[in-house]
Amino acid sequence: MQAIEVTTFSLKSGLTIKDFLTANADVDTWLLKQPGFVSRRIAQRGDGVVVDVLIWNSVADGEDGAARLMVELADSPVHAAIDQRTVDWTVSPVHRLVER
Repeated sequence: MQAIEVTTFSLKSGLTIKDFLTANADVDTWLLKQPGFVSRRIAQRGDGVVVDVLIWNSVADGEDGAARLMVELADSPVHAAIDQRTVDWTVSPVHRLVER
C-alpha cells in the first residue's frame, strides 16, 4: 500500500520559494536514489506555507527515508531555509487512488 508523506512549514524570514527550491538540489538527488520513493511535489499556499508531498511505496519506506534524510543530509542547505518551529510532518497510508 502506497503512502503519502506531507510536510508543511514556513520559510525563514526573507526567503522565497525559489530560494527553498534551490536549497533542495541535494535532497532531490538523494530522494531519487531511495528505495520506495515514487514522486515529490512542492507547492506554496496563499498564506506562504510550503507544502511538500512525497509518495512512497509504503509507510515504512516513507518513515525510513525521512529518518535517514535527517542524518545523511544533516548539512543540507535546505534545513537553514525552513523555520523549524513551524514544521508539521506525517506519513499516512493511501486508502484510495483515482488517476486519469
